[in-house]
Amino acid sequence: MRWMVASGLALMLAGCATNDPGLPLPPGPIATESESISYETSPCFGRCPVYRVTVRPDGTGVFVGERFTQVDGERTFTLTSQQYEAFKAKLAPYRPETGERRIAPGTAECKLAATDLPSVAIQWTRPIGDSQSLYFYYGCDMEKNATMAQALGDAVDLLPIEALIGEQP
Repeated sequence: MRWMVASGLALMLAGCATNDPGLPLPPGPIATESESISYETSPCFGRCPVYRVTVRPDGTGVFVGERFTQVDGERTFTLTSQQYEAFKAKLAPYRPETGERRIAPGTAECKLAATDLPSVAIQWTRPIGDSQSLYFYYGCDMEKNATMAQALGDAVDLLPIEALIGEQP
């Protein structure tokens, strides 16, 4: 019985062990993900295409068509570094420095809201594994946010996915 209690205490204390700051950490990746930008649209009252696209600077992309797109499901595609950089630059003015920025009915940045419009959710992930995100409802303060709405909506046109999305209303 004493042996079992002693073993249990030893296991509990082992869980409290920490790395000595003078010792190097074991080898392995620090970042859990590579840099990427994900762009996801939402439904509207009508035939708005609903899809998610994720692109990386290495030229890889994934498109997932959900509703009212030319293709349903997941498709991979390639893009040039110029296409990635143009997409990234178009979205850059709206990227929060940290955390999440949400422009939606009921938030301080959305005083007047039209109904039945789509939204877009964008997530930027850095190689160190952290991310920033923007959620933008296109019906929020439409006059005030017209420039942002236009830029966010046009950004996806810089990617080689129009054949996957298909005609847009």
